[in-house]
Amino acid sequence: MSSTDPAPSLYAAREPIFPKRVSGNFRNLKWVIMAVTLGIYYITPWIRWDRGATLPDQAVLLDMANRRFYFFWIEIWPHEFYFVAGLLIMAGLGLFLFTSALGRVWCGYACPQTVWTDLFMLVERWIEGDRNARLRLHRQKKMDFRKFRLNMTKWIAWLLIAVATGGAWVFYFADAPTLFVDLFTLNAHPIAYTTVAFLTATTFFFGGFAREQICIYACPWPRIQAAMMDEDTLVVGYRPWRGEPRKHSEEVKAGAPQGDCIDCMACVNVCPVGIDIRDGQQLECITCALCIDACDEIMEKTGKPRGLIDYMALSDEPREREGQPPKNIWKHILRPRTIMYTSLWSIVGFALVFALFIRQDIEMTVAPVRNPTFVTLSDGSIRNTYDVRILNKSGTSSQYSIFVKGDPTLRVQLEGTPYGSVEVAADTQKLQRVYVISPSGSVPTTSDRTEFRFWVEDLGNGDRAYADSVFNGQARN
Repeated sequence: MSSTDPAPSLYAAREPIFPKRVSGNFRNLKWVIMAVTLGIYYITPWIRWDRGATLPDQAVLLDMANRRFYFFWIEIWPHEFYFVAGLLIMAGLGLFLFTSALGRVWCGYACPQTVWTDLFMLVERWIEGDRNARLRLHRQKKMDFRKFRLNMTKWIAWLLIAVATGGAWVFYFADAPTLFVDLFTLNAHPIAYTTVAFLTATTFFFGGFAREQICIYACPWPRIQAAMMDEDTLVVGYRPWRGEPRKHSEEVKAGAPQGDCIDCMACVNVCPVGIDIRDGQQLECITCALCIDACDEIMEKTGKPRGLIDYMALSDEPREREGQPPKNIWKHILRPRTIMYTSLWSIVGFALVFALFIRQDIEMTVAPVRNPTFVTLSDGSIRNTYDVRILNKSGTSSQYSIFVKGDPTLRVQLEGTPYGSVEVAADTQKLQRVYVISPSGSVPTTSDRTEFRFWVEDLGNGDRAYADSVFNGQARN
């Protein structure tokens, strides 16, 4: 390189991609998944679920103010975050399972980036036309009224979708009808407006302009997925042993052997990331399978069998090159790797369901008051102080009795009430100061620490919970 030559750039400018409209089984499947996932996202916060007069009636609600998560009939408290952790583990294992079986099928069909990008491109196609019309508009250097009108119409439609996206997200964290009114009357919390603005901006930019750049450069999954895949993973691929050599006109005149591929570029023109699947597996491929629909349509028109581009496994290549049929699809899917992921996923799911059904409507925690550790009363008895927190996770107010077991000489006294019970409102927790007293003249223990157990019992239905603690000090005669 000459010293006068400019240094090579490490940045490659983005080449805009204008995918062509395509129809087929996989495109229809993507439409269905897009409609279902968007419907779930936008509609879920508006579903009502009756939990009683004192609890919110929103079916799915992340109540950050009261530190509670509601999911239909399930209510998760802060100390039960292991349920959320378990769901995240299941989601990760599910992603590993689908990737090991079908490659980046999550990326191609259900990833939010893919879903919203599909929606944005659908709007763009409605407004500007199909691939050729959008290409002509892009290559038009002059900004005339028509180009300005189409661009503004498209951007306004994108912005409305982005606002709806950000708005729907905040509805999961507060009562949706109330927050909806507050947003329009400017009475909502500033955090709500900030969240809507941020998600609006990111959705507008990611879905409208960044698109495949997010999948290629920002998302780490393409660089991780190889660890979950092997030669039996079903991925979208091209059969060169059937398609090559391509039918270029020069080769046809020369009488060269002809493959099924006519080099029509249909697979490239419909690809949302702009790659040529005939070049082999590439990091950019999101396994959306639109190239399969495009190629199958051309094969039918040229009288050739479908499947030149198809889901296939690397291990089937030698068999197919020899003219043998590929292995049964279930032999690719049911293999040790996928069985292991399925087993782990099932174990975690079973554990979560089991924990959900065995958990009680009452829980308690005990915290001894350490300053002072104990108090000697005037009659010679020893008193320890404890803060007992009772959680009533039921939908009704209940009366709870507090008592101890372990040392028959210990007796309980509740602060603020002459009775041995306390009332806790529905779906709340109450902190109760409790005194445990060892009377004067009681049988001394061998040490100054006596282990015992706190019990709390629902006087209505008999449900119980317990927590172990220690009594400090010995009574004296």
